[in-house]
Amino acid sequence: MDLAFSSTIELAAAIAARNISAVEALEVHLAQIDRHNGAVNAVVILDREGARERAKEADAILARGDALGPLHGVPFTLKDTHETAGMRITAGFPSFADYVAKQDSPVVARLKGAGGVLAGKTNVATMLGDWQSDNPLFGRTGNPWNLDRTAGGSSGGAAAAVATGMTPFEVGTDMQDSIRLPASFCGVYGLKPTEHRISLAGAFPDPDGAARSVRLMSCLGPLARTVEDLALIYRIIAGPDGSDTDLAPVPVEPMETLNLKSLRIAIAPSFPGFPVADEISATVENLAHQLQGEGATVEEAKLPKLDLHDDLEQGGDLIGMMLETAQPEPPEQPSTVSRWFEALARRDRSILAWDRFFETCDALLCPVAMTTAFAHCEPGTSIEVDGKQQNYWMLPAYGAVFNYSGHPALAMPCGQDRDGLPIGLQLVGKRWSESRLLGIATALAPLTGGFRRPPNY
Repeated sequence: MDLAFSSTIELAAAIAARNISAVEALEVHLAQIDRHNGAVNAVVILDREGARERAKEADAILARGDALGPLHGVPFTLKDTHETAGMRITAGFPSFADYVAKQDSPVVARLKGAGGVLAGKTNVATMLGDWQSDNPLFGRTGNPWNLDRTAGGSSGGAAAAVATGMTPFEVGTDMQDSIRLPASFCGVYGLKPTEHRISLAGAFPDPDGAARSVRLMSCLGPLARTVEDLALIYRIIAGPDGSDTDLAPVPVEPMETLNLKSLRIAIAPSFPGFPVADEISATVENLAHQLQGEGATVEEAKLPKLDLHDDLEQGGDLIGMMLETAQPEPPEQPSTVSRWFEALARRDRSILAWDRFFETCDALLCPVAMTTAFAHCEPGTSIEVDGKQQNYWMLPAYGAVFNYSGHPALAMPCGQDRDGLPIGLQLVGKRWSESRLLGIATALAPLTGGFRRPPNY
């Protein structure tokens, strides 16, 4: 086995069969970090000795004939935002530089309870507020396909670590394409589940025990090199947890096994008024032709009659209102309760419009972002797409539409552009349909080629 690039499922099976030890699996990934992280800067906090102790304990438990769960002995990293007992959480923000939580978040507790061995944390945008992973504490993360390009954000360190074999899986956060955009840029898979599927409790550093302000549009979800790994991690961390009262008691079902001939796929090479590189829209169309050849029903998407630019603006307003409560000093004119409920009513109209859209198809195939990985730059700098300068803040537009609507969306690698950079496409499905969406992605994987290992890793 090529342990650094084995899947989570393969590693767990090899450890369970005693073909390798948890210690061996960890050391291979630590060696990969030592070999490549200096250039990529994906892993920014490393608990080397603590992870070794946990791996030894996992081996001892297995030697006694016991097992902890489906991740027994598998090493992993986490985005530097999850609360973890005994390990720093900074969110790339100097004020949090030395913060250590007293307990694990529910998601972290579930991963550890399933037997996972937490080894370190991965880089983010400062306070998760940008689409490049760069901050005053740890600097910037490079894209493993071209270090002069960004790995994306805010889960850029997570995506780069998965792509380079430093970790078999990650769990990112996504309020505006922050899982899917870096997954696309780095050539891995990433899932943003339906809103209120996975606990947000402890998903952000909270030294003062403040009331949780972010309760809408933000989601946690896995990144991995295979869809099967996405499905495994999703099932471990999804569902009510006794902490986040917003979570819906909807069953977390196994990934469906689907035949392409049974699927009805709507395609949108672009959205009205949203820029996108020609190579990305062409990749959507090429995959659509392949799907038709395999017997799937493919049709041009009749998108809901919504002003998607207005939806993005309204989503930004909602985020702003949520974050008002997290400010040290309240704004001079805070949002009124009536404005909050008016914003929710506008959002409801968009959610219901997309719900009606997905009554007519199994999934929507569309871009993840307007471009592939772009050169490191100051936030706000215009981005060149096919020779035209485009607004930096439109980078996450294709993904952010579905944060606003709450629908599950998955980024999947689908070849490379003329510069050798990964192209990622987005699959979107009905709310609460993650098992089917993952099944569709699995059925499509042979046509897309799946994960490709970056050169020299």
